[in-house]
Amino acid sequence: MPREVPREATREATREDTHFGYRQVPLADKQALVDDVFHSVASRYDLMNDLMSGGLHRAWKDVLANTVNPPKGNRPFKLLDVAGGTGDIALRVARAGGTGTRATVLDINPDMLAVGRARTLDRGYDEAVTFVDGNAEALPFPNGSFDAVTIAFGIRNVPRIDTALKEAFRVCRTGGRFLCLEFSCVDVPGLDALYDFYSFNVIPALGRMVTGDREAYRYLVESIRRFPRPNVFADNMRTAGFRRVSHRVMTGGIVALHSGWRL
Repeated sequence: MPREVPREATREATREDTHFGYRQVPLADKQALVDDVFHSVASRYDLMNDLMSGGLHRAWKDVLANTVNPPKGNRPFKLLDVAGGTGDIALRVARAGGTGTRATVLDINPDMLAVGRARTLDRGYDEAVTFVDGNAEALPFPNGSFDAVTIAFGIRNVPRIDTALKEAFRVCRTGGRFLCLEFSCVDVPGLDALYDFYSFNVIPALGRMVTGDREAYRYLVESIRRFPRPNVFADNMRTAGFRRVSHRVMTGGIVALHSGWRL
């Protein structure tokens, strides 16, 4: 049977409270708690993604990068990848685009950014990809700065998701696109119970073995369960201003790719 959400996690949050996994915490404290999680796992974050997903995260990210569809040749194209510290999405888009493609990676965690900078330099894309220490809720860029804004497996960790969506809309140019890749709700009978067992038992154990931090991965699993269902998140995107909002589920609903345009 799917894991039951603890009663304290289902109570309506106060205006100053939010969820951190299944815990209710002061809204002002969530960012620091999330930072601690990613400080703990940064050096082995990509290895854990491979182990947890059986490598499927690579295919999901390829779909995201292909959907961005940067132009070939020297036509200018600017991407902002939010919460993309290790550079996975930015590197994919830089490889897919032409010489005019530039990607900016923004992340609030310096440990994740350090991993991304090292990878980008090692792969020879340091001129095409830049890294910025910043907050998804207060993007340090002018209005309409980017042709596309992406965020992969990061928005559920943002304390104020509605604020982050409004900021993504603000920095996206008219005619630009916002794409969000995030875990979703398994919709295949039988797979849901298996996925639940795997998530709450195997993933934290892997986290302990590989990174020495079981609780960080327990939080990440719990945060997935607390993330809004696709139709609810679509409404959040529309409220932020995006139009032609849609989503595509993949791998039985384990993940969804959300899309919206600034028109």
